[in-house]
Amino acid sequence: MTRIPREIWILGLVSLLMDLSSEIIHSLLPLFMATALSSNALTIGLLEGIAESTALIVKVFSGPLSDYWGQRKGLAVCGYALGALSKPLFALAPSSGLILAARFADRVGKGIRGAPRDAMVADLAPTEIRGAAFGLRQSLDTIGAFFGPLFASGLMLLWSNDFRSVFWVAVIPGFLSVVLLFLGIQEPPARDREARKNPITWNNLKRLQPAYWWVVAVGAFFTLARFSEAFLLLKARAVGVPIALTPLVMVAMNLVYSLSAYPFGRLSDQVAHRKLLLFGLAILLLADLILAGARSPTALMGGVFLWGLHMGVTQGLLGAMVAQVTPPDLRGTGYGFFSLLSGLSTLLASGLAGALWTRFGANYTFLAGAVCSSGSALLLFGGRSQRPPAATQDG
Repeated sequence: MTRIPREIWILGLVSLLMDLSSEIIHSLLPLFMATALSSNALTIGLLEGIAESTALIVKVFSGPLSDYWGQRKGLAVCGYALGALSKPLFALAPSSGLILAARFADRVGKGIRGAPRDAMVADLAPTEIRGAAFGLRQSLDTIGAFFGPLFASGLMLLWSNDFRSVFWVAVIPGFLSVVLLFLGIQEPPARDREARKNPITWNNLKRLQPAYWWVVAVGAFFTLARFSEAFLLLKARAVGVPIALTPLVMVAMNLVYSLSAYPFGRLSDQVAHRKLLLFGLAILLLADLILAGARSPTALMGGVFLWGLHMGVTQGLLGAMVAQVTPPDLRGTGYGFFSLLSGLSTLLASGLAGALWTRFGANYTFLAGAVCSSGSALLLFGGRSQRPPAATQDG
C-alpha cells in the first residue's frame, strides 16, 4: 500500500497545534461573551457567521494566488502567523468590539492558509490515497480540537473560571505551529510557469467543468445546514451544564470527529462519494433532531456525538471531491471558489441560527438545520455521478 508522505503528517501536526490554540479560546468564547460581555445569541451568531465566512471567502484570493505564484508554503506561513498573532487580543478584549476584530484577524489568517494548504495536500498525496491523506490531516487537526477544549475546561476549574488567563495559554501552541510549518515543510517544485500565469481568466475558469461547480453547490448547501458549533455550547448551557464543564461538549464532538475522519477518508477512496456524503447528511439530520428536543445533558451528548460523526464522514470527503474534479494547476483556485460559496452560506446560516434562537428559542435553530440537511440530501439525490472527466486527473 502507498505510504502517506511525511509532509502531510507535518501539515497535520501544524493544524493540530493551531487548532489546539484556537479551540482553547473558541470553546469558551460564546460563554465569555454571554456572561462577561453580556452579548445575546444573535450577536454571538452574527460574530461567528462573520468570522467563519471571512475565513472561507478569503480563500478565493489565497487559492488563486498560490496557483499564480506556483508556490503555496509562503501563503500558508503568513496565514498561520496571522492566526497566532490574533490570540493575545482575546485575552486583552474589554468589549465585543475587540473580540470581533480578533476573530476577524484570526479567520483572515485561516482563509489565507486554508486553500494553499489544501492544495498542498492534493499536490503531495498520490492520487490513489488522496482521500486518506485528507482524512489524516483532518484527523490530526481534530485531535488539536479535542485537546483544546479539554485543556480549557481543566484550566477553568483550576483558575476559578478566569477566562482571560486561559486565553493567554492559547498563545503558545499558536506560535509553535508557525515554527513547525516554516522549518518542517519542503514544498514540491512549482508547476509549469505558462500554465500558472493567470489562473483567474475566462479560459481557465472554463476548465472548471460542470462536475466541479456541482461539488461547489453541494458544499454551499451542506454548509447552510451546518451552522457554527458555538450553538452547541449555548445549548449545553441551556440544559444546565456548568460553565467550566461546557468545553467538554467540544471535547466529545472532536473525539468522535478525530477518530472517524481518517477511516472515512480511506473509505472515500473506495466508495462513491455521493453515497458517503448522503450518509453524512443523514447523520447531521438526526443530530439536529436530537439537539432540538434535548432537555438534559445526556440527550445533548447524543446529538453532539452524532454531530462529530457527521464531521468525520464529510469534511475530508469534500476536500477530496474538490481535488478530484479540479485540474492540478488550478487547485488553489478551485478550493478558493469552493470556499467563497461555503463562506457566504456560513454567514447566512449562523446569522439565521442566532436570529431563530433569539426570537423563538434553541429548538427552532436546530429544526432549521434539519430542514436544510434534508434540502442538501435532495440536491444530492438529483445530482449527477461524480466521476470526474479524464482531463482533470493528475498526469
